[in-house]
Amino acid sequence: MPLLAIVLFLALMRYMVTPQSTTPTWSYSRLLKAVTSGQIKFATVDESNQEITFTTKGGVHAQATIPSTPTTLENDLTSAGVPFTIAPPAQTPWWSPLLLYLLPTLLILGVLFFFMQQSQGGGNRVMQFGRSRARLASDDKRRVTFDDVAGVEEVKDELSEIVDFLKHPKRYLEVGARIPKGVLLFGEPGTGKTLLARAVAGEAGVPFYSISGSDFVEMFVGVGASRVRDLFDQAKKSSPCIVFIDEIDAVGRMRGAGYGGGHDEREQTLNQLLVEMDGFGVNEGIIVMAATNRPDVLDPALLRPGRFDRQIVIHRPDLKGRQEILGVHARNKPLDKDVELGQLARLTPGFTGADLANMLNEAALLTARRRKRKIGMDELREAVERVIAGPQKKARVMNEKERRVVAFHEVGHALVAKKLPNADPVVKVTIIPRGMGLGYTLQMPTEDRYLVSKEEFLDRVTAALGGRAAEELTFGEITTGASDDLEKSTKMVRRMITEFGMSDSLGPMTYGNKADQVFLGRDFLRERNYSEKIAALIDDETRRIVGECYEKAKHILESNKDQLHKIAEELLDKETLEGPVFEELVAASEKAS
Repeated sequence: MPLLAIVLFLALMRYMVTPQSTTPTWSYSRLLKAVTSGQIKFATVDESNQEITFTTKGGVHAQATIPSTPTTLENDLTSAGVPFTIAPPAQTPWWSPLLLYLLPTLLILGVLFFFMQQSQGGGNRVMQFGRSRARLASDDKRRVTFDDVAGVEEVKDELSEIVDFLKHPKRYLEVGARIPKGVLLFGEPGTGKTLLARAVAGEAGVPFYSISGSDFVEMFVGVGASRVRDLFDQAKKSSPCIVFIDEIDAVGRMRGAGYGGGHDEREQTLNQLLVEMDGFGVNEGIIVMAATNRPDVLDPALLRPGRFDRQIVIHRPDLKGRQEILGVHARNKPLDKDVELGQLARLTPGFTGADLANMLNEAALLTARRRKRKIGMDELREAVERVIAGPQKKARVMNEKERRVVAFHEVGHALVAKKLPNADPVVKVTIIPRGMGLGYTLQMPTEDRYLVSKEEFLDRVTAALGGRAAEELTFGEITTGASDDLEKSTKMVRRMITEFGMSDSLGPMTYGNKADQVFLGRDFLRERNYSEKIAALIDDETRRIVGECYEKAKHILESNKDQLHKIAEELLDKETLEGPVFEELVAASEKAS
């Protein structure tokens, strides 16, 4: 709108500066004929613009352009006895030159004003980009409390202590206790860091300011530091209060790693944050909470005691925690009588709280799609598989040869896993495409495990190579279907050798340092700290272990070739085999042989 107004104003000014004439125009030759024949009654010559306006004896007013010098025409008029006057030179208004230079400047300023207004999100914030964008949490219908958080009881206890201090500070001050100035929550994505912060806001009973780390960063130098100062100024006025910074790694990354050096905008913002949290001034009554997925990239000065005194790790929930989380998210969902949350928790090892919430939502969507009124166990199992492997692709059509290859491939995985003592049980085998795969074998551990032995690693690699081994034994050729299996197996074996020291020839050593590349913003990279000879030994050892696991998988399938064919034919007929059905087929095949 400001730009449109300026354009209209410019057009109006031009219209005013250049008056529009409605007088008819004659050609110069016609004018000369009229002068010679005595038709002109009176004329006015404008020498500056080389124009002549005249009135004929018939009362016609007209004008003409003088192509030659005005003196020649004036002589013709005098010879014909036509009275005429010489118009004085046109006087340019005093404001015309000023307008000529002022209008472009105003136009440029108007354009800048318009874009600044759009980038700052409203007219009243145009000149306030140095102000903090922190939002003050308010009590509303979506208020979250600790009752809405499950599976992280130890973390809730830590945060409840801070809430209790804000409510009853005298109890702690009497024994000389000082509440932590800062609390850093870190863990994998989806573990509930932001949800815990919202629960603290719902429980605290004091002002709770929330802001994202990216809200401090701006293209204008010094804006981030200004916003940090303004945030803490607001917090001081509302003390005691809590300030929550989500994704603090956006502003708290290690200094000295950017191209701008000490004058980098992000580093200035971090410096101001360090000063406000624990600098020369004192911010009593302000507790800073922050959350991040990347504590490894944060500046050490930010993590020291006095700033973030308490650092809380939030892990993926265990079996009991998953059952409690499912109970929280299932409150407003109608579940069928056959649904057992404990059984569902056993089917979801490694799921985060966000994964479990997404899984229940997927189950509710499937229930609505199937025109049911209650969520059943079938929908929940399907939702688990959707989260793990993606949606089914029933429309994808494979020819009979490819179906047979996929069936033997998947049964190869399942049968090898069944015959190995340390492999996870098979829950499902299917040749229905799902996600990126043409089929899949789903294995689930019976319990949560936190340590993995060398034998378990080797059995996992052997089971992963069972699909390729089954293709080679059955069809005498191999396909591209095992590419993902080979990639995972190779990575697993290389980690066994270089990280866990599980190689007999290379010994109990780690090879390569974890180098934190803050430029890339990615996970740890491994910096090579060994010679070319050791690198060749690592490659040879990787090749040897993968080769031995592959030969072991082939040997298992050769020894159970009848079972492989019978189960594969059953899979081709039914397309999906659940875990109990697969176990019965294996047991029946063993009895028959």
